[in-house]
Amino acid sequence: KMESGGSASATHEFEVHSPPTDGISALQWNQHHLLVSSWDSTVRLYDVQANALKSSYNHKASVLDCAFIDSTHVVSGGMDRSMKTYDLTSKNEQALGAHDKAVRCINYNPELGTIISGSWDTTCKIWDTRVADSCTGTYPMPDKVYTMSTTVNKLVVGTCGRHVWIFDFRRMDTPLQKRVSNLKFQTRCIRSFPDNTGYALSSTEGRVSIEYFDSAPEIQAKRYAFKCHRTASNPPVVWPVNAIAFHPIYGTFATGGCDGFVNLWDAQNKKRLCQFHKYPTSIAALSFNEDGSLLAIASSYTYEEGEKEHTADSIFIREPSEVEVKPKPKQSEL
Repeated sequence: KMESGGSASATHEFEVHSPPTDGISALQWNQHHLLVSSWDSTVRLYDVQANALKSSYNHKASVLDCAFIDSTHVVSGGMDRSMKTYDLTSKNEQALGAHDKAVRCINYNPELGTIISGSWDTTCKIWDTRVADSCTGTYPMPDKVYTMSTTVNKLVVGTCGRHVWIFDFRRMDTPLQKRVSNLKFQTRCIRSFPDNTGYALSSTEGRVSIEYFDSAPEIQAKRYAFKCHRTASNPPVVWPVNAIAFHPIYGTFATGGCDGFVNLWDAQNKKRLCQFHKYPTSIAALSFNEDGSLLAIASSYTYEEGEKEHTADSIFIREPSEVEVKPKPKQSEL
């Protein structure tokens, strides 16, 4: 069980101008630029320092994920099944390739210079834009891909049916490990620890589990799960946890739920550091910038209660204080 910390005010926070007009699916930083994909079929680039929309391009249908390749090139994919790269300087877009069904997840691995896509067609593909035939491999997954995370040499894939497959990029033909989530409900988000030793996994049923790659029994004994994003009522309301983002320096992490709250956690000491104020609607995506000084927060209804009147989609940029993100020193045992 996690111990709870206090709530935090919104003193260092602002809203991004010209947000998408439909659900926000992903947020990605590169220096002071923020890349945003949306169900309105757009990918948008914001200059966060100037609070201005700098660039945008379209897909034929909703865009479900996006990633920076470098500071001037991005990649995106979604419901139109296509993978697109876009040059932010020349405004040139290029078809990279396609899946048989919607592209759900896109990661870029800077160490290997490759793009990884995960699809509802139950495959992951690896792409290399430096070679003529850019798709360098197609790998079968146990079910529809819902979420992915990469470390320097590992790929973690979460699918329908609560499967979690872990691959070594150098040997993609066979998973290193085939796991099943220890959370009983559908996997929503997987994000790797900044130190590459494991990952956090969230579910549709107000829980997060902390998992480790090393299968040694003494390491596996450290894994645990905790409840979060629940409204204390009778009966209690349990919300999906849509988003996880790790602080790149401190290794603490933020979670965002359909309850409209963002919580900050210290996984090592099993403590909640703080909870931000309530946002207008569900938290759909979260992303820390490279040094952890800014957190992008997408407040965007995710249709967990079906079609209903809901507030407009918005993106908040928060400058978290040290107290909100830094682990507290562990108290010595009495």
